[in-house]
Amino acid sequence: MNGGYAVELRDLEYFAVVAEQANLGRAAELLGLSQPALSKSIARLEDAMEVKLFRRTAKGMDLTAEGSLLLSRARELRQSLRNVAREVSDVSRGHAGHIKIGVGPTVNDEFLLAAIIELLRAEPRITMKVMVSDIDKILPALQSGAIDVVFNLMVFKPPAGLAYIPLREDECVVLCAANHRLAACTHVPLAELSKERWALGEPGLPTQQRLHAVFRDNGLEPPRVALESRLLSLRVQAAANAGLLMYSSRSVATRFGTGDIALKALPVPELRWVRSVGVLHRTEPYLSPAVRRFIEILTRITSGTAREAVPLRR
Repeated sequence: MNGGYAVELRDLEYFAVVAEQANLGRAAELLGLSQPALSKSIARLEDAMEVKLFRRTAKGMDLTAEGSLLLSRARELRQSLRNVAREVSDVSRGHAGHIKIGVGPTVNDEFLLAAIIELLRAEPRITMKVMVSDIDKILPALQSGAIDVVFNLMVFKPPAGLAYIPLREDECVVLCAANHRLAACTHVPLAELSKERWALGEPGLPTQQRLHAVFRDNGLEPPRVALESRLLSLRVQAAANAGLLMYSSRSVATRFGTGDIALKALPVPELRWVRSVGVLHRTEPYLSPAVRRFIEILTRITSGTAREAVPLRR
Protein backbone atom coordinates (compact mmCIF):
# COMPACT_ATOMS: atom_id res chain seq x y z
CA MET A 1 0.00 0.00 0.00
CA ASN A 2 1.19 3.50 -0.81
CA GLY A 3 2.76 4.88 2.37
CA GLY A 4 2.23 8.50 1.36
CA TYR A 5 -1.53 8.48 1.78
CA ALA A 6 -3.69 7.20 4.61
CA VAL A 7 -7.08 5.95 3.42
CA GLU A 8 -9.79 8.37 4.52
CA LEU A 9 -13.32 7.37 5.49
CA ARG A 10 -14.63 10.02 3.12
CA ASP A 11 -12.97 8.38 0.12
CA LEU A 12 -14.28 4.96 1.15
CA GLU A 13 -17.80 6.36 1.36
CA TYR A 14 -17.45 8.01 -2.05
CA PHE A 15 -16.15 4.72 -3.46
CA ALA A 16 -19.13 2.80 -2.02
CA VAL A 17 -21.63 5.21 -3.60
CA VAL A 18 -19.94 4.95 -7.00
CA ALA A 19 -19.91 1.14 -6.71
CA GLU A 20 -23.58 0.99 -5.75
CA GLN A 21 -24.62 3.38 -8.52
CA ALA A 22 -22.24 1.86 -11.10
CA ASN A 23 -22.15 5.32 -12.66
CA LEU A 24 -19.85 8.23 -11.87
CA GLY A 25 -22.35 10.91 -12.89
CA ARG A 26 -25.19 9.57 -10.74
CA ALA A 27 -22.86 9.08 -7.78
CA ALA A 28 -21.52 12.64 -8.11
CA GLU A 29 -25.07 14.00 -8.18
CA LEU A 30 -26.06 12.02 -5.07
CA LEU A 31 -22.94 13.19 -3.20
CA GLY A 32 -23.19 16.80 -4.33
CA LEU A 33 -19.72 16.67 -5.93
CA SER A 34 -18.35 17.41 -9.35
CA GLN A 35 -17.34 14.42 -11.45
CA PRO A 36 -13.67 15.50 -11.54
CA ALA A 37 -13.58 15.75 -7.74
CA LEU A 38 -15.13 12.30 -7.40
CA SER A 39 -12.69 10.88 -9.97
CA LYS A 40 -9.77 12.26 -7.94
CA SER A 41 -11.14 10.60 -4.80
CA ILE A 42 -11.32 7.21 -6.55
CA ALA A 43 -7.81 7.72 -7.96
CA ARG A 44 -6.45 8.47 -4.46
CA LEU A 45 -7.98 5.26 -3.17
CA GLU A 46 -6.63 3.20 -6.04
CA ASP A 47 -3.16 4.71 -5.63
CA ALA A 48 -3.21 4.07 -1.88
CA MET A 49 -4.19 0.42 -2.35
CA GLU A 50 -2.13 -0.05 -5.51
CA VAL A 51 -5.02 -1.81 -7.28
CA LYS A 52 -7.67 -0.93 -9.84
CA LEU A 53 -11.12 -0.81 -8.23
CA PHE A 54 -13.17 -0.19 -11.37
CA ARG A 55 -13.25 -1.02 -15.03
CA ARG A 56 -14.56 1.97 -16.95
CA THR A 57 -17.04 0.86 -19.64
CA ALA A 58 -19.38 2.62 -22.04
CA LYS A 59 -22.27 1.78 -19.69
CA GLY A 60 -20.64 2.91 -16.46
CA MET A 61 -18.31 1.64 -13.74
CA ASP A 62 -17.85 -2.10 -13.19
CA LEU A 63 -16.12 -3.35 -10.05
CA THR A 64 -12.96 -5.41 -10.33
CA ALA A 65 -12.47 -8.39 -8.00
CA GLU A 66 -10.51 -6.10 -5.68
CA GLY A 67 -13.26 -3.50 -5.87
CA SER A 68 -15.93 -6.06 -4.96
CA LEU A 69 -13.93 -7.09 -1.90
CA LEU A 70 -13.46 -3.48 -0.83
CA LEU A 71 -17.19 -2.76 -1.23
CA SER A 72 -18.01 -5.66 1.07
CA ARG A 73 -15.59 -4.34 3.70
CA ALA A 74 -16.84 -0.77 3.25
CA ARG A 75 -20.39 -1.90 3.98
CA GLU A 76 -19.20 -3.68 7.11
CA LEU A 77 -17.44 -0.48 8.15
CA ARG A 78 -20.61 1.53 7.57
CA GLN A 79 -22.54 -0.81 9.87
CA SER A 80 -19.79 -0.67 12.49
CA LEU A 81 -19.87 3.13 12.47
CA ARG A 82 -23.66 3.08 12.86
CA ASN A 83 -23.26 0.68 15.79
CA VAL A 84 -20.74 3.00 17.45
CA ALA A 85 -23.10 5.95 17.06
CA ARG A 86 -25.99 3.94 18.49
CA GLU A 87 -23.91 2.69 21.41
CA VAL A 88 -22.75 6.19 22.33
CA SER A 89 -26.33 7.45 22.05
CA ASP A 90 -27.66 4.59 24.20
CA VAL A 91 -25.08 5.27 26.89
CA SER A 92 -26.08 8.92 27.03
CA ARG A 93 -29.80 8.14 27.21
CA GLY A 94 -29.71 5.22 29.61
CA HIS A 95 -32.55 2.86 28.68
CA ALA A 96 -34.09 5.15 26.09
CA GLY A 97 -34.14 4.03 22.48
CA HIS A 98 -36.22 3.22 19.43
CA ILE A 99 -36.93 -0.40 18.42
CA LYS A 100 -38.07 -1.39 14.93
CA ILE A 101 -39.75 -4.80 15.08
CA GLY A 102 -40.67 -7.06 12.17
CA VAL A 103 -43.56 -9.46 12.77
CA GLY A 104 -45.06 -12.23 10.64
CA PRO A 105 -48.83 -11.90 10.04
CA THR A 106 -49.70 -15.38 11.35
CA VAL A 107 -47.76 -15.48 14.62
CA ASN A 108 -49.74 -15.25 17.85
CA ASP A 109 -49.59 -11.54 18.59
CA GLU A 110 -50.70 -12.02 22.21
CA PHE A 111 -47.08 -12.75 23.15
CA LEU A 112 -45.84 -9.75 21.20
CA LEU A 113 -48.47 -7.45 22.70
CA ALA A 114 -47.66 -8.57 26.25
CA ALA A 115 -43.93 -7.97 25.68
CA ILE A 116 -44.51 -4.53 24.18
CA ILE A 117 -46.81 -3.46 27.01
CA GLU A 118 -44.39 -4.64 29.69
CA LEU A 119 -41.45 -2.85 28.08
CA LEU A 120 -43.36 0.40 27.53
CA ARG A 121 -44.50 0.40 31.16
CA ALA A 122 -41.01 -0.34 32.48
CA GLU A 123 -39.13 2.04 30.15
CA PRO A 124 -41.26 5.13 29.33
CA ARG A 125 -38.52 6.61 27.11
CA ILE A 126 -38.48 3.67 24.70
CA THR A 127 -40.41 4.03 21.45
CA MET A 128 -41.34 1.29 18.99
CA LYS A 129 -42.36 0.73 15.40
CA VAL A 130 -43.87 -2.58 14.29
CA MET A 131 -43.76 -3.75 10.67
CA VAL A 132 -46.12 -6.62 9.81
CA SER A 133 -45.20 -8.60 6.70
CA ASP A 134 -44.11 -12.01 5.47
CA ILE A 135 -40.61 -13.37 5.96
CA ASP A 136 -39.52 -12.51 2.41
CA LYS A 137 -40.01 -8.83 3.26
CA ILE A 138 -38.91 -8.53 6.87
CA LEU A 139 -35.79 -10.72 6.58
CA PRO A 140 -34.04 -8.42 4.05
CA ALA A 141 -35.11 -5.43 6.17
CA LEU A 142 -33.41 -7.02 9.21
CA GLN A 143 -30.27 -7.76 7.22
CA SER A 144 -30.05 -4.18 5.92
CA GLY A 145 -30.63 -2.60 9.34
CA ALA A 146 -34.05 -1.18 8.44
CA ILE A 147 -35.48 -3.13 11.39
CA ASP A 148 -33.76 -4.33 14.58
CA VAL A 149 -35.44 -7.60 15.48
CA VAL A 150 -37.91 -10.09 13.96
CA PHE A 151 -40.56 -12.16 15.76
CA ASN A 152 -41.74 -14.82 13.34
CA LEU A 153 -41.97 -18.43 12.25
CA MET A 154 -38.75 -20.04 11.05
CA VAL A 155 -38.63 -23.03 8.73
CA PHE A 156 -35.06 -22.73 7.46
CA LYS A 157 -31.59 -22.04 8.80
CA PRO A 158 -31.00 -18.30 9.37
CA PRO A 159 -28.77 -16.64 6.76
CA ALA A 160 -25.19 -15.71 7.68
CA GLY A 161 -25.05 -12.67 9.92
CA LEU A 162 -28.30 -13.46 11.74
CA ALA A 163 -28.91 -15.31 15.03
CA TYR A 164 -32.12 -17.16 15.88
CA ILE A 165 -33.60 -17.71 19.35
CA PRO A 166 -36.36 -20.38 19.32
CA LEU A 167 -39.20 -19.55 21.72
CA ARG A 168 -42.11 -21.94 21.09
CA GLU A 169 -43.69 -24.22 18.51
CA ASP A 170 -46.52 -23.45 16.10
CA GLU A 171 -48.63 -25.89 14.11
CA CYS A 172 -49.65 -25.17 10.52
CA VAL A 173 -52.99 -26.77 9.56
CA VAL A 174 -55.82 -26.55 7.05
CA LEU A 175 -58.52 -24.14 8.20
CA CYS A 176 -62.14 -23.76 7.12
CA ALA A 177 -65.35 -22.10 8.30
CA ALA A 178 -67.18 -23.83 11.14
CA ASN A 179 -70.13 -24.49 8.79
CA HIS A 180 -68.00 -25.88 5.92
CA ARG A 181 -69.00 -29.31 4.58
CA LEU A 182 -65.70 -30.80 5.86
CA ALA A 183 -65.79 -29.19 9.32
CA ALA A 184 -67.45 -32.15 11.06
CA CYS A 185 -65.15 -34.80 9.54
CA THR A 186 -62.86 -36.76 11.85
CA HIS A 187 -60.45 -37.43 8.96
CA VAL A 188 -60.13 -35.53 5.68
CA PRO A 189 -58.37 -37.26 2.76
CA LEU A 190 -56.12 -35.12 0.61
CA ALA A 191 -58.25 -36.01 -2.41
CA GLU A 192 -61.18 -34.17 -0.79
CA LEU A 193 -59.07 -31.03 -0.45
CA SER A 194 -58.28 -31.09 -4.15
CA LYS A 195 -61.98 -30.41 -4.82
CA GLU A 196 -61.96 -27.22 -2.74
CA ARG A 197 -61.03 -23.62 -3.46
CA TRP A 198 -58.32 -21.90 -1.41
CA ALA A 199 -57.42 -18.49 0.02
CA LEU A 200 -53.62 -18.42 0.06
CA GLY A 201 -50.71 -16.06 0.39
CA GLU A 202 -48.22 -15.50 -2.40
CA PRO A 203 -46.60 -18.54 -4.11
CA GLY A 204 -43.06 -17.98 -2.82
CA LEU A 205 -43.99 -18.19 0.87
CA PRO A 206 -43.00 -21.37 2.80
CA THR A 207 -46.60 -22.41 3.60
CA GLN A 208 -47.64 -22.21 -0.04
CA GLN A 209 -44.54 -24.09 -1.17
CA ARG A 210 -45.25 -26.89 1.29
CA LEU A 211 -48.95 -27.11 0.37
CA HIS A 212 -48.13 -27.40 -3.31
CA ALA A 213 -45.37 -29.94 -2.62
CA VAL A 214 -47.71 -32.21 -0.60
CA PHE A 215 -50.34 -32.10 -3.35
CA ARG A 216 -47.70 -32.84 -6.00
CA ASP A 217 -46.09 -35.69 -4.03
CA ASN A 218 -49.50 -37.34 -3.65
CA GLY A 219 -50.30 -37.15 -7.35
CA LEU A 220 -52.83 -34.33 -7.06
CA GLU A 221 -53.32 -31.25 -9.18
CA PRO A 222 -52.20 -27.96 -7.56
CA PRO A 223 -54.65 -26.37 -5.11
CA ARG A 224 -57.36 -24.28 -6.79
CA VAL A 225 -56.51 -20.75 -5.65
CA ALA A 226 -59.59 -18.52 -5.58
CA LEU A 227 -57.95 -15.72 -3.60
CA GLU A 228 -54.28 -14.78 -3.32
CA SER A 229 -53.29 -12.07 -0.82
CA ARG A 230 -50.70 -11.21 1.80
CA LEU A 231 -53.50 -9.81 4.00
CA LEU A 232 -54.28 -12.42 6.65
CA SER A 233 -57.54 -10.67 7.60
CA LEU A 234 -58.73 -10.87 3.98
CA ARG A 235 -57.94 -14.58 3.73
CA VAL A 236 -59.70 -15.22 7.05
CA GLN A 237 -62.83 -13.38 5.90
CA ALA A 238 -62.83 -15.32 2.63
CA ALA A 239 -62.51 -18.64 4.45
CA ALA A 240 -65.25 -17.74 6.93
CA ASN A 241 -67.73 -16.30 4.45
CA ALA A 242 -66.97 -17.72 0.99
CA GLY A 243 -66.31 -21.37 1.78
CA LEU A 244 -62.58 -21.24 0.98
CA LEU A 245 -59.84 -23.21 2.73
CA MET A 246 -56.70 -21.72 4.28
CA TYR A 247 -53.32 -23.21 5.14
CA SER A 248 -52.04 -21.31 8.13
CA SER A 249 -51.22 -21.36 11.83
CA ARG A 250 -53.59 -23.14 14.20
CA SER A 251 -53.43 -19.98 16.32
CA VAL A 252 -55.40 -18.21 13.58
CA ALA A 253 -58.34 -20.53 14.33
CA THR A 254 -57.90 -19.82 18.04
CA ARG A 255 -57.95 -16.07 17.48
CA PHE A 256 -60.96 -16.26 15.13
CA GLY A 257 -62.74 -19.18 16.76
CA THR A 258 -65.96 -17.50 17.86
CA GLY A 259 -68.54 -15.03 16.64
CA ASP A 260 -69.28 -14.30 13.00
CA ILE A 261 -65.77 -15.35 11.95
CA ALA A 262 -65.47 -18.92 13.22
CA LEU A 263 -62.67 -21.07 11.83
CA LYS A 264 -61.89 -24.71 12.51
CA ALA A 265 -58.73 -26.78 11.91
CA LEU A 266 -59.31 -29.82 9.70
CA PRO A 267 -57.73 -33.23 10.57
CA VAL A 268 -55.38 -33.67 7.59
CA PRO A 269 -52.28 -35.53 8.89
CA GLU A 270 -50.30 -35.03 5.68
CA LEU A 271 -50.51 -31.25 6.02
CA ARG A 272 -49.85 -30.96 9.75
CA TRP A 273 -46.59 -29.01 9.97
CA VAL A 274 -44.92 -28.10 13.28
CA ARG A 275 -42.71 -25.01 12.98
CA SER A 276 -40.60 -22.95 15.33
CA VAL A 277 -41.53 -19.43 16.43
CA GLY A 278 -38.75 -17.22 17.69
CA VAL A 279 -36.66 -14.09 17.46
CA LEU A 280 -34.08 -13.14 14.83
CA HIS A 281 -31.45 -10.46 15.31
CA ARG A 282 -28.21 -9.48 13.64
CA THR A 283 -25.01 -11.04 15.00
CA GLU A 284 -23.15 -7.75 15.05
CA PRO A 285 -21.06 -7.07 18.18
CA TYR A 286 -23.43 -4.41 19.52
CA LEU A 287 -27.08 -4.99 20.37
CA SER A 288 -28.81 -1.97 21.90
CA PRO A 289 -30.07 -2.21 25.50
CA ALA A 290 -33.63 -1.54 24.30
CA VAL A 291 -33.56 -4.42 21.80
CA ARG A 292 -31.86 -6.70 24.32
CA ARG A 293 -34.50 -5.91 26.94
CA PHE A 294 -37.33 -6.55 24.47
CA ILE A 295 -35.91 -9.96 23.54
CA GLU A 296 -35.45 -10.90 27.20
CA ILE A 297 -39.08 -10.00 28.01
CA LEU A 298 -40.44 -11.86 24.98
CA THR A 299 -38.36 -14.92 25.86
CA ARG A 300 -39.68 -14.94 29.43
CA ILE A 301 -43.32 -14.44 28.37
CA THR A 302 -43.20 -17.38 25.95
CA SER A 303 -41.17 -19.58 28.35
CA GLY A 304 -44.18 -21.76 29.12
CA THR A 305 -43.71 -23.42 25.72
CA ALA A 306 -40.15 -22.32 25.02
CA ARG A 307 -37.07 -24.28 24.30
CA GLU A 308 -33.88 -23.15 25.94
CA ALA A 309 -33.05 -19.76 24.46
CA VAL A 310 -29.75 -19.10 22.74
CA PRO A 311 -27.74 -16.61 24.84
CA LEU A 312 -27.60 -13.10 23.39
CA ARG A 313 -24.29 -11.69 22.26
CA ARG A 314 -22.83 -9.23 24.73
